[in-house]
Amino acid sequence: MASNRPAQQTSFAPNDTQPFGYAYGNDEGPWEEWNPTEDSVRPVRGRHRVGKQRGGGLARSSTVLGVGVIAAVGAGGMATAAPGKPPVSISLPDLSSVTESAKALISDGSSTTPKGSATPLTSAGLTTSDSAQGTTDAGEALRARIMQQAESQQDQVDSAAQDAAETAAAKQAAAIAAKQQDDAAAKAAAAKKKAEEEAKAKAEAKAEAERLAELAKSYSLPTSSYTLTGRFGDPGSMWSSGYHTGLDFAAPTGTLIKAIHGGTVTEAGWAGAYGYRTVLTLDDGTELWFCHQSSISVSVGQKVTTGDVIGRVGATGNVTGPHLHLEVHPGGGDAIDPMAWLRSKGLTP
Repeated sequence: MASNRPAQQTSFAPNDTQPFGYAYGNDEGPWEEWNPTEDSVRPVRGRHRVGKQRGGGLARSSTVLGVGVIAAVGAGGMATAAPGKPPVSISLPDLSSVTESAKALISDGSSTTPKGSATPLTSAGLTTSDSAQGTTDAGEALRARIMQQAESQQDQVDSAAQDAAETAAAKQAAAIAAKQQDDAAAKAAAAKKKAEEEAKAKAEAKAEAERLAELAKSYSLPTSSYTLTGRFGDPGSMWSSGYHTGLDFAAPTGTLIKAIHGGTVTEAGWAGAYGYRTVLTLDDGTELWFCHQSSISVSVGQKVTTGDVIGRVGATGNVTGPHLHLEVHPGGGDAIDPMAWLRSKGLTP
């Protein structure tokens, strides 16, 4: 290992009684005291250029002096002052022993920090909380904090997603509940309306039944002990219109014929194919024709009431046997179905 060369021998030796601890030789001196200044130690321009210090470092004069001393040491341990200044002798210690000690320390296996030790190089960045948890590695502590922060952020994201899902589920449940409530309300309204309609229909039917029952008290069937043998609309060549225009009540000859309702007799006599016929005109203008009678018991202009006898069943006119042929002419017009008219009055033949 290289070492610094020993300093050259000087012509003077240290002396505590002389200035700076040196004694002057016979062929030297006397020398004046050297007080280095910035001008005296300034390097010759172009030979020893020193870079300008930036920031708050050493003073420029100290830097220049240090450079000069290092240059002198490198030249053989003797610093030569500027012209007109006495030389200064500088001695350097022998570093060979230090070098050997450093080698021994490096090669010694008993070092306090074994090779590959897990002991951290620094504890910078450790917080009080990290130390309390037993963490001694700043990098591991930083990693743990980063992982903890990431987990916290992920927990926040998961919590937000869960809240959004719960909110959406609540809205959907509310919408479903509202729809079910609306459907239930609509069904209830429909059921109520239907019940009201049924109740109304029942009430109307009851009222109509009561009306017909009351009306029936003023209407009655024209005869009794009969059999219906011909209905309105039955086709046949026996009738001039080509179809039957009335309702036939077959009964024995001489069976009583009664007024269906109160009115005035407007016709009573022979009517050709109808035989002996009585026409009873009601107060609303409806004409009731009682045909094929064997005898007539009323006269024209006579007023009768419900149930009064107006004649007897016979077989006069165009007939095949004894029966009462009944026709109904509203307002004196064309004939209608006597069965329907009788039922409208509360009567069931």
